[in-house]
Amino acid sequence: MVSRVMGSASHKVSGEWASLDRVISGGPLEKGGTLRVRDPSPHGERGGARLLKVERCFRVCCFLSHRPLFFGVLVMAASTIATTTTLAGEQSATLRANMKSSSNPAPEKHEDQDDQFFWSYTEEPHRSRRMAIIKAHPEVLKLCGPEPLTIPLVLAVVALQCTCAYLLSNTPFWSWRFWLTAYVIGATANQNLFLAIHEISHNLAFKSGLANRLLAIVANLPIGIPYSASFRPYHLTHHKSLGVDGLDTDLPTALEAFFLDSIAGKAFFCTFQILFYALRPMMVYQIPLTKIHALNIAVQLLFDYVLIQAWGGKAVGYFILSSFLAGSLHPVAGHFIAEHYVFDRASLENKQSRDPKNRIPVPETFSYYGPLNLLTYNVGLHNEHHDFPAIPWTRLWKVNEIAKEFYQDLPYHRSWVGVIWQFILDKEVGLWCRVKRKEGGRKVGAWKEEEIQN
Repeated sequence: MVSRVMGSASHKVSGEWASLDRVISGGPLEKGGTLRVRDPSPHGERGGARLLKVERCFRVCCFLSHRPLFFGVLVMAASTIATTTTLAGEQSATLRANMKSSSNPAPEKHEDQDDQFFWSYTEEPHRSRRMAIIKAHPEVLKLCGPEPLTIPLVLAVVALQCTCAYLLSNTPFWSWRFWLTAYVIGATANQNLFLAIHEISHNLAFKSGLANRLLAIVANLPIGIPYSASFRPYHLTHHKSLGVDGLDTDLPTALEAFFLDSIAGKAFFCTFQILFYALRPMMVYQIPLTKIHALNIAVQLLFDYVLIQAWGGKAVGYFILSSFLAGSLHPVAGHFIAEHYVFDRASLENKQSRDPKNRIPVPETFSYYGPLNLLTYNVGLHNEHHDFPAIPWTRLWKVNEIAKEFYQDLPYHRSWVGVIWQFILDKEVGLWCRVKRKEGGRKVGAWKEEEIQN
């Protein structure tokens, strides 16, 4: 199916529309254009890619052979500056859309010939679709606001995890019973809490910002490591700055994409991706600490200490193992890759080999409408969520129903498990497969003390 071309919408709206737009959307880019990708090698696309890999490896080996003591410094420095490049795009065989190709000349090459990311010179697609939906269906704004059901669900899952930790406190850590419980129950529960914190970060549990911050700290307890306070500013910046180089920390760095550009490398990434998501933001930029960060750290450390004293170290070990498995080779972890990686590279290249004046944003967010949404706060409805971050998880299906004509032709994933397997095994898919832009967006969320309650 051909992706629907959305009607253009004015960037100026009145009244509550304008207020909503300021709260949940980022500003448009001033430049027009299309995605640009590197021209094929004269040796053929695959041959050129192999030559580039050989050339890169040769450069790295030559450098390290003369400076072996600086290897650690090289890796850390490269991680920090790696955000100056981004990822190549693809979409899955599980996607149902087949984007239209064009016979117009290919776009210009990006300045960096080794850069395999898809560079976009249009604004991110969610703002324009949001404004078009509001214009066509103004009633969608009535869906915004907190969802109180989130509060008892968070408390119930926290209680479930504490119960499992207590029951396993005398079970050997390396026993099959301990690991099976951590994988089946613990990882699913902690992924649910990850996404509860995601929901709460958008102030969608309470009306009060401070109450949301405190509930996120409670949801953080079975995760074992304090992160809820830091997650919010990074995640809100991801929304305001989708794909923006140096701001969107959801984008893999060029260092990751280069060294993990193989089946083994992608399997490693999928196995340990929770560590990449936890450590990458700090390598891109640091956020200022606030009282909420200090409270998050203090409460978590105190909770872990009390747990160790009461039930032993295996209780905290269960929490941390559950968190690791939740972001590893687990069905519900598929959403990390499914949300923004583009799997159908050839179709995306053809889609953009058209008139440079084309300003229609290409899809760079992908939804999943399957049953695992029941365990994950409907995070699979990711296009709907990015279009309307102020609408809670229980009402995202209503957004899709009201504005069905805007979503029915967008590509989507049928299986998170299928996404993981294709990502690892398909040689045409990898960490380069992301859309990236140089402009737009801003940092947002708890950068100042007075913003903590917003």
